[in-house]
Amino acid sequence: MFSLPKIDYPYEALEPYIDMKTMELHHTKHHQTYVDKLNEAIGKHAELADKPLEDLLKDLSAVPEDIRTAVRNHGGGHYNHSLFWGYMAPKEDDGGAMPDGIGRAVSDAFGGADQFRQQFADAAAKVFGSGWAWLVFDPSAGSGQARGQLKIVSLPNQDAPAMFGWKPVLGLDVWEHAYYLKYQNKRPDYIAAWWNVVNWKKAEEMYERNKA
Repeated sequence: MFSLPKIDYPYEALEPYIDMKTMELHHTKHHQTYVDKLNEAIGKHAELADKPLEDLLKDLSAVPEDIRTAVRNHGGGHYNHSLFWGYMAPKEDDGGAMPDGIGRAVSDAFGGADQFRQQFADAAAKVFGSGWAWLVFDPSAGSGQARGQLKIVSLPNQDAPAMFGWKPVLGLDVWEHAYYLKYQNKRPDYIAAWWNVVNWKKAEEMYERNKA
């Protein structure tokens, strides 16, 4: 069954940009609930117990109807958050500027690093209600040797990139529980602060893995 992943840094490590209390509640309460509810759903169908979560999300139509919504919501929540913790790191450990690989890729796709940040921040700010902003690799785009491309997408609730055949490179949680204790209703302030703790090494790793 699924379990809550450990975070590779203390809850206070992202201060002052992401506060310790938010990190603790986000991980031990919100993410844990997604894990518990997902396990409860999967427990009703023993034949799914050994199936990778990404495979379940890629083909929700094959998930039994009585647990399909739970797998979409709680499975998506577990999948998204398991990635999210790795997309952040203490500022001194984040690698600083974008590594060359992803730096060139976002420049080619969006016209430069600054343009990418602005477009991504806009997508995150404009999510209606709860959801996520993602930088994804779309394997279906393009043709021939140029097949595949980076794009910015926003998804509602806990919908995950895997549901659409996209491969995640970088993601930002814009549910209120991710920022409300420190930033209240000022989502743009949270987004601006988040850039200070982005783990570009992880984003580079995800890009290199998923572009293949």
